[in-house]
Amino acid sequence: MSIGLLGLLDDIAGIVKVAASSVDDVAGMATKAGVKASAAVIDDAAVTPRYLDGFAAKRELPIVGKIALGSLKNKLLFLLPAALVLSFFLPSAITPLLMLGGAYLAYEGAEKVFHALAPSHAEGHEEKLTPVAMNAASREDEQVASAIKTDFILSAEIMTIALAAIPANSFIMQAAVLALVGTGITLLVYGAVALIVRLDDMGMYLARHALTGFGRGVGRVMVKGMPTVMLVLGVIGTAAMIWVGGSIVAHGLGGFGWHGPAAAIEHVHELVNHAAGRIAAWFAETAGFGLFGLALGTVLIPIASTVISPAWKAIKSGFGK
Repeated sequence: MSIGLLGLLDDIAGIVKVAASSVDDVAGMATKAGVKASAAVIDDAAVTPRYLDGFAAKRELPIVGKIALGSLKNKLLFLLPAALVLSFFLPSAITPLLMLGGAYLAYEGAEKVFHALAPSHAEGHEEKLTPVAMNAASREDEQVASAIKTDFILSAEIMTIALAAIPANSFIMQAAVLALVGTGITLLVYGAVALIVRLDDMGMYLARHALTGFGRGVGRVMVKGMPTVMLVLGVIGTAAMIWVGGSIVAHGLGGFGWHGPAAAIEHVHELVNHAAGRIAAWFAETAGFGLFGLALGTVLIPIASTVISPAWKAIKSGFGK
């Protein structure tokens, strides 16, 4: 009996070691995958604060919470199963789907630029797409829904990049790593967003209660600077959407044999890299994909109002009947 018990305990210890090794593997691969997706994470964090513009301070954190919950659902309930299924059964469909998402990002970013440059014309265009909200609750719901839709595209990019960084040797391992990456990135991004949008309250507290004059001065600077910070974040968010969308579509076109846009941008990147170094080359490449995305989004603006939106409304009315 004692020998049998010792053998059982030895087997249990072996299983525990294997399980611990698997946990370490999952954590290690999740870290590597998260690092590879870091650019998209920055884009996601920059995009979100602009959806809070115009809301009362007391609604900011609840709105961030709603968007974070929607983002987590996007990643775990929709994108994770879809990524696993596509990677095993239809890997060729991943690129076209990403390109559709990239085109949507380019369109939405270009629409924001259009609104900033020609607000009167942009309002007429937006009325053709969706009815204007007449109360705070519906506007909040619309902003949350719009943020979650945008997050879906950025989350799809994050999950796809993470999937590409995971060895395709175990379905369970891929699922575990993607779940860890999706959850960790969501907490990181929206935790940072919540901190950003509450910096003015932190500044107000310092301005009133700091023990030193220096601390109170820092608080006043934080309060006065927050409108500028939010404006800059909004600009960065819009630019990020255009850049990421243009990059996804340009690289996707290369997969279908049209290497022109991506190859031209990469050529400029190499030239600038040799002439001025890595940092300047990165800015040149980013500008190239941004211009491509802006051009694509600008072309899609009239198509959205004259073709896509009427077709979508017809489909919804058909289902309504």
